[in-house]
Amino acid sequence: MAETLDEDRLIRRLKRRDEAAFALLVEHYQRPVFALVFRMLGDRAEAEDLAQEVFVTVFKSIDGFRGDSKLSTWIFRIATNHCRNRFKYLKRRHHGRQKDIADAQESRIIRPMSDAMPGPHAALEGRQMETIVREGLAALEDDHRVVIILRDLEQRPYHEIAELLGVAEGTVKSRLFRARAALQAFMQSRTAP
Repeated sequence: MAETLDEDRLIRRLKRRDEAAFALLVEHYQRPVFALVFRMLGDRAEAEDLAQEVFVTVFKSIDGFRGDSKLSTWIFRIATNHCRNRFKYLKRRHHGRQKDIADAQESRIIRPMSDAMPGPHAALEGRQMETIVREGLAALEDDHRVVIILRDLEQRPYHEIAELLGVAEGTVKSRLFRARAALQAFMQSRTAP
């Protein structure tokens, strides 16, 4: 999102169903929406499909945008809600979580720990730890996974996460505390000698 958008003008154009405005919106928000969805789902194919659905929903629902928040916050709220719905759908279908995260270029779930570690042994340990963290995130309850991704990986402020999820800031903080504790316990169980 290099250049700054005139959100008010863009919203007016979108409400007029201006296709060029929609193309600009997609160009501007495509990467951050995909990164968020990919981090939440952990499946590249699912994330690609869901990111497209997010933009279709934005285009269809733009008339309902009241301007109570920034356009980006509204878009990310739609993305987060789509992810939650997809979690439920995948659980009902007993869909196994695919592990194709390693081939993602621009939106890794975590930065590989091996980047800062010298030598092949240390690099292997870093990749193993990355896998454990990925599995730990996948094992978290949906509400916990969402807050840890939004706060620790996306580095969003508490107030924005609260707005995205439609909960109080205190709820975000308590969910984050529980999510971090659960992730830490998972990692300890996997790394204990």
